[in-house]
This record gives sequence, C-alpha cells and structure tokens, in this order.
Amino acid sequence: MSQITRAAERRADAAASAPAQAAATARTTTEELRQALPLVTVRDLSVAYDRDVVLAGVDLDLFPGEMVALLGASGSGKSTLMRSLTGFAPISNGSVRVAGHDVTNLARGEMRALRSEVGQVFQQFNLIPRLSVLTNVLTGGLHGAGAINLVGGFRSADRRRALALLDRVGIAHKAGVPARSLSGGQQQRVAIARALMQRPRVILADEPVASLDPKLAGSVLGLLREIAAEDGIPVLVSLHVLPLALANSDRIVGLRHGQMIVSAPTSELDAHKLAPLYREEGEDGDDDH
Repeated sequence: MSQITRAAERRADAAASAPAQAAATARTTTEELRQALPLVTVRDLSVAYDRDVVLAGVDLDLFPGEMVALLGASGSGKSTLMRSLTGFAPISNGSVRVAGHDVTNLARGEMRALRSEVGQVFQQFNLIPRLSVLTNVLTGGLHGAGAINLVGGFRSADRRRALALLDRVGIAHKAGVPARSLSGGQQQRVAIARALMQRPRVILADEPVASLDPKLAGSVLGLLREIAAEDGIPVLVSLHVLPLALANSDRIVGLRHGQMIVSAPTSELDAHKLAPLYREEGEDGDDDH
C-alpha cells in the first residue's frame, strides 16, 4: 500500500470519527516519535575542505514523522551538513547513516540509490520553466519509472500519482500550465510534489522559503510539517528566520562555527535561548552572566 493511500485512509478515518477520537489521533509528539528508530544518524561528523574545517563533532538524529529546523548564521555549516547526508560533502571523520545507507562507505551505484531515497527541496525551486507543472512532478519519479516511450511519455499510473500529489499540495488545477507561469509559492509546492514523487524516506529542505513572503513561507512550512506527520517522513529544513522555525518545527538544532550548540524540542526554546547562534565573535550575552 502506498504512502499516499495510507495518508488518504487516515484522513478519511479522522473525518468520520467523533471529536474525541480525532483528538486522540492528533499529531504524534516528539517524545513519542523518539520511540522509533531514527532514519538519519550522524555521529561525531567532521567535514573539512583542505585545512578549512566546516563541521566538527556534529551529532544528529532524525526520527520518523518529525520536522526539524536547522538554524545558524551564514557560514555556520548548515548547507554542508545537508550535503553530507547525501554524500556531496567530504566526510573527514565520524559516521553518517541515512535510510539504512552508510554514507561514509558507499560505492557509486549505492550512492545513487541513497539519493533516490532522499527528497530535496531547494530555495530556487529547480523546476524546468518551459515544461508543464505535471511533467516537472513526473521527473521526480524517473529513477523508478522504468522504460519511457520514444515520445517521452510516462506511465498512466505515474501520471495519476503525480496528479494526486499536486492535489495534495493544492495546485492540481495548474497541472497543465508551464512552471514558469506560477508564483514563487506555487513553484515551491510543485517542488515538494516532485520530491514526494520519489517516494522519499527523508526530505531535506535547504532554505526553501527564503524567497517567499512570510505568509507564503508559513504556508509552505506548514505543508512540509503535515507531510512529515502524515507520512512518517523526517524533514530537515534549514531556515534563517527564528519566528518561522519556532512556529513550524517539532525540534530545533543549531550550528555555530561548525559545531552543534543547540538541540532541543521547539517547545523548550525561544528567541532568547537561540540568540547565541547568531552572536558575533567576542560579543557578550546576558545568558553568560
């Protein structure tokens, strides 16, 4: 049974249930999620380019169903940490396991398999502007689509699934228009549907709302958090706006100069506790006294 089918059945069951039952099936708490095995495990990770150490001694777990915000100032190592999870950053020390793959010891063919199981959402959307919205989504499933006919067609089952995903992200009515005709928020929803087309086990979103206004940003992050909860897919999202992170995540991890100095449930954090992530070198803070 597909993830989409399971999610649809859960939504149908919830709609038919009494309010008390609906409350009982509300979002799983972070503590409950931690009873499951993590889908991403990072231990003592260090990444260096020549003599430039970008990450040092980083530990991270990502559990099924949780949305984790990754915070830090520019140059703190957020993007490098993201890249290390898919083998795009040179791991100098430590271990990285993602969806059952040992990233530190993968052959080229195994690396391709890993990357097919990690959905990625980017700041610039990375859609093909001239192609239709539907075709852009379909490209997300190319790794498992099998043979494509000589005129570039896709299987009917893949088309149905892509349309269902577009409906899920709220823009099925735009399926036939070129991607370039969409607004920024709509394009990011297409990018999320494309990532889901991979049937990912983990989603990495690197500054996915940096180019969107706050209202659209909150809407896109809310969609990612809903996907995490309904499909049991951990989502790691790097952000630079604290209120968005505090309002749209289950847990926050924070980097400063390549080291992880924050890792806690969002409910235990606020802007004051996260301020050290952005403090300039040599700047004192009230929490140091």
